[in-house]
Amino acid sequence: QVQLVESGGGLVQAGGSLRLSCAVSGSVLRSASMGWYRQVPGSVRELVAIIFSGGGTSYPDSVRGRFTISRDNAKNTGYLQMNSLKPEDTAVYYCKLRVAEIDYWGQGTQVTVSS
Repeated sequence: QVQLVESGGGLVQAGGSLRLSCAVSGSVLRSASMGWYRQVPGSVRELVAIIFSGGGTSYPDSVRGRFTISRDNAKNTGYLQMNSLKPEDTAVYYCKLRVAEIDYWGQGTQVTVSS
């Protein structure tokens, strides 16, 4: 069973930075794609960054240039560096791992950006 645990969320002022971490149980990270998603109450969960098993990345326009996804396969951990944060980035952030066509989710971590 693959388990994901996010950490690093918190309260930050607009313009500040946070780095989220997603610790993955087992040595599956190197062969999987990892995505970071966010969700606000009443809205659908949206993708904010993805890193593919080959290392390629993709971002939506809303965060491109501000967010950076990365991973350390040796540490079985993925990261989301978030810079120039805006109040509209406030949400619960989740990491997701796709392994052999099965999706695994973490429990989420709250990010709150004050204006």
